[in-house]
Amino acid sequence: MEHLTFSNPALTIALGLATGIFSQSVAHHLRIPGIVLLLITGVLLGPDVGGVIQPETLGSALGIITGFAVAVILFEGGLNLKIQRLKRAKRAIRQMITIGGAVTVVGGMLSTHWFFGWDWRTCVLFGTLVMVTGPTVINPLLRRFRVKRNVSAVLEAEGVLLDAVGAVVAMVALEVALSPKIGPMATAVMFATRLGFGTLVGLLGGVLLVTLLKRRNVVPEGLENVFTLCMVFAMFQGANALLPESGIVAVTVAGVLVGNFQTYIQRELSEFKEALTVMLIGMLFILLAADVRLDEVYALGFPGIITVLVLMFVVRPINVVVGTFGTQLNWREKCFIGWIGPRGIVAAAIASLFAVELNSYGIAGGNELRALVFMVITVTVLSAGLTGGLFAQILDLRRPNNSGWVILGANELARAVAKILLENNEEVICIDANPDVCRAAEQDCTRVIFGNALKTHNLLRAEVDTRAGALAITGNEEMNLLFIQKVRKEAKLPHTFMALRQRYERVTLDMVHQTGSQVMFGSPRDVDFWSACIRKGMVNLERWQVQETDVHTEKGMENVPGNPFLSDHSGIPLTLRRNGRQFPIGDLTRFRDGDEVAYIVLVENAEKVNKKLQTMGWQRITSDQDRAFTLGLCPSPSYVK
Repeated sequence: MEHLTFSNPALTIALGLATGIFSQSVAHHLRIPGIVLLLITGVLLGPDVGGVIQPETLGSALGIITGFAVAVILFEGGLNLKIQRLKRAKRAIRQMITIGGAVTVVGGMLSTHWFFGWDWRTCVLFGTLVMVTGPTVINPLLRRFRVKRNVSAVLEAEGVLLDAVGAVVAMVALEVALSPKIGPMATAVMFATRLGFGTLVGLLGGVLLVTLLKRRNVVPEGLENVFTLCMVFAMFQGANALLPESGIVAVTVAGVLVGNFQTYIQRELSEFKEALTVMLIGMLFILLAADVRLDEVYALGFPGIITVLVLMFVVRPINVVVGTFGTQLNWREKCFIGWIGPRGIVAAAIASLFAVELNSYGIAGGNELRALVFMVITVTVLSAGLTGGLFAQILDLRRPNNSGWVILGANELARAVAKILLENNEEVICIDANPDVCRAAEQDCTRVIFGNALKTHNLLRAEVDTRAGALAITGNEEMNLLFIQKVRKEAKLPHTFMALRQRYERVTLDMVHQTGSQVMFGSPRDVDFWSACIRKGMVNLERWQVQETDVHTEKGMENVPGNPFLSDHSGIPLTLRRNGRQFPIGDLTRFRDGDEVAYIVLVENAEKVNKKLQTMGWQRITSDQDRAFTLGLCPSPSYVK
C-alpha cells in the first residue's frame, strides 16, 4: 500500500520540490553548500533507503522536466555574466573553455580506461561529462568565499559557458558512441553545427527579447516574467527540435545578451529567474540523486575513489595550468582555480540521460557511468564547499574586509561622492533602480548595480559584507532609512550615513541616530537640487584644510558656532580626508587639525562660501574654479590600448 501511495508521479514531483527547498533552507542555516544536503536528502528519500521519492514513476517525463529546468538554470546563469567583467579575463576564460576542457576530457577518458578497463566509447562519454563545472555550485560558493573579482569572474564564466559547450560535446560524443561509423570529420561538423546553430538561435531570441522588453506596453504589464520564461522554453525546445542539444547553447547565449542590455524589467526578471532557479535546482538534485542506486556506487569500489582523486589532484591542476598559460593570473590565483572544480546539475542530468540511452541500445556501462559521475559530483562539491574558504584565506585571495563603500543612489550627488572616494583609492559601488541614472553612471565609468537595493542578492553582488560602510543618497528619505536599517542588520557595517531632505519631516534626526547612523553632509540636504546643479555644471569643487582645533576638535558640526554646513544652497561638504584615507562627512563628524574637506559650491555663491570658511579659520588648498565639476571617471582615450 505504501509503495502504491508513493508511486504517484505527481506526488514525486511535489515531494521533490518541497524537500528541495527545505534542504536548501537548512543548508543555509548550517552554512554548508546546498547541493551537499540535496544529494544526501535525495539518497535518503530514494528507493534504496526511505522509498518516499520514486523517480522511475516519471518515466520519460523525467528527461523532459530536467531539460526545461536546465534551460532556466543556464539562462539565469547567462543573465549574471557581464561582458565588461568577462573582457578583463577573456584570455583565461577562452583557454579554460577550449584547451582546459579538452585536457579534462582526455584525463577523464584515460582515468576510467586505466582504472576500470571500460571500452573507449564509455570512457570518452565519461570524459565529456566531467569537463563541465556548473554555475549552480560555483556561484553560491564564491559568494561565501568572497574571493577577488578576477578569480571569481573566471570561475563563474567557466561554469556557465562550459556547461553549454560541454553539453554539446557530450551529446555529440553520445551520437558517435551509438553510431561508431561516424568519422572524425563528421564529428567535428556535428559539433560545429550544433554550437553555431545554438548561438544563432540564442542571438536572435535574445535580440527579440531585449527589443520587446525595452518598450513598455508591448508585453502587457505583469506578464513580462512569464513571457520571458515561455520564450526561453520555446527557444530551448525549438532549437533542440531542429538540431538536438543546440538548445542549451541557445538559452545561455540569450541569457548573456538579455543580461547585458538594460530593460525596464531587468530587476524583476533577475529576481524571478533567481527564485525559479533555486526551486528547480532543489527539485532536480533530489530526483536525480534518488534515481542513482547505492549498490551501483558501492560497486565502483577503490577504482572509483582513485578516479575521482586523479580528476581532482592531477587532471584539474593540469587543466588550469594549460588553460591559464600566458594570462595575468598569478600562481596563487591559479592554485585556487585548480582547487575549485565542483561538478553540478548539467553533469548529473546528462549522466542520467546517458544511462537511459546506453541501456536502450544494449551497451553495457550506462549505470556505472552515471554512478561514477554522481560520485565525482559529491566528492568535488564536498571538497570545494568545506575547504575552499580556508584555501582562499591561505592564498590571500579573499577580498579585504572593511574596504570600500556601497552607495544607495546613482544620481549626480551620489556619484560626486563616489568620484572623490574613488580618486582616493576607496572602492565604491552604487545601487539604483532607475535605469536612466544607471545608464548615466555607466557612461561615467562608475560601477553601478541596477536593481532594488533592499533585495539581499543585490547587496551580495555589491559585496556589502566586506565594506567599510554604506551611504544612502537619494531624495527619498524613507528609502534611505530602510536601506540603512537593512545593511546594518544584514552586514553589521560600522559606518552608515544617510541623506535627509528636510529637518524634522517624516524621518527625523533622532530616527537616524537610533539606527546608529549619521546624517550625510552634516545636515539635511536637498539631494535633487544638488544633483540638478551638478548636472547643469553650476558647481565647482574646492578642497579646504581644517585649522584652529580649539574650535572644531571636540564638537560635531551641528554644535559649532557659525557652522558653515547648515542647509542653505551655497555649498555642501562631501568627504573628509584624514591619515591618508577618505571618509564621508556626517552630522557627528569631529574635525581635527589638518583634515582636508572636499566641498562643492555653487559658482554664483563661491565668494560667500569662501569668506564663511575663512572666518572659521579654514584654509583653501585647491579649487577647480576654471572649470565646472564633472563626474567622469573614464580613462583618457590616449591611454586606452
